[in-house]
Amino acid sequence: MSPYTKYLMSYYPKRIVCLTEETTELLYLLGEEDRIVGISGFTVRPKQARKEKPVISTFLDAQIDDIIALKPDLVIGFSDIQSQIAQELIAKGVTVWVNNHRSVEEIFAFMVQLGTLVGKGSEAQQLVQDIQQNVKRIQQETKTWKAKPLVYFEEWYDPLITGILWVTELIELAGGVYAFPEHTAGSLAKDRILADAQAVVQKNPDIILASWCGKMFKKKKMLERPDWNKITAVKKDAIYEIKSEIILQPGPASVIEGLPLLHQIFSVWAKS
Repeated sequence: MSPYTKYLMSYYPKRIVCLTEETTELLYLLGEEDRIVGISGFTVRPKQARKEKPVISTFLDAQIDDIIALKPDLVIGFSDIQSQIAQELIAKGVTVWVNNHRSVEEIFAFMVQLGTLVGKGSEAQQLVQDIQQNVKRIQQETKTWKAKPLVYFEEWYDPLITGILWVTELIELAGGVYAFPEHTAGSLAKDRILADAQAVVQKNPDIILASWCGKMFKKKKMLERPDWNKITAVKKDAIYEIKSEIILQPGPASVIEGLPLLHQIFSVWAKS
């Protein structure tokens, strides 16, 4: 490394607080975990992060004084839902970067941007390229399928909340057809509510995926709904729980682990 490169490296943020999991995971993947000084309490990936880094926030609330005490030169958050946290920190002179990525392409953009921000732009670009190559491989395979499964994704159970945009895109990329495309534009959960559970009965999906936003999925609770025993997915027991951390996290996990898992599930259906 040249002296000038070392000089430029000194300008990258050295003390980063991550208000959501995907930022923490990506920094670990890029080998830049030493820059992290605080993380979200919802962080489960990678496992060692909870052992190595202090927890300073949930998704909706943050310990502002504790964050200030860590003397961060950058705090990274996600979505307008964390705008109040960002506002409080900015008012106290902290530099804050809040992302609002909701699509798969925007997840890739976030990954490259964060990599560049810590001097690992090339590595982040290579990671994205590798993932995109896997996406192309999956798409080439699904082109040979005679039919694709109709898929219902449930993010919450009361009220019923359907999948956010990147989830529905992952379903399509993995070889499925999403049952409620008209709901995908809703960035907030309240915009993706199904007012009537009968709507799912009417759609009659081939596969049901459930990820109850960090809460354990209870299959019995789902099957007790009126007329759900008429749904093809229920009749064939094609109901799968997907861990929230690999599908509801708008970062590496969703495209590295979530996508292949969805494809595996849909492949079984396509070959049956």
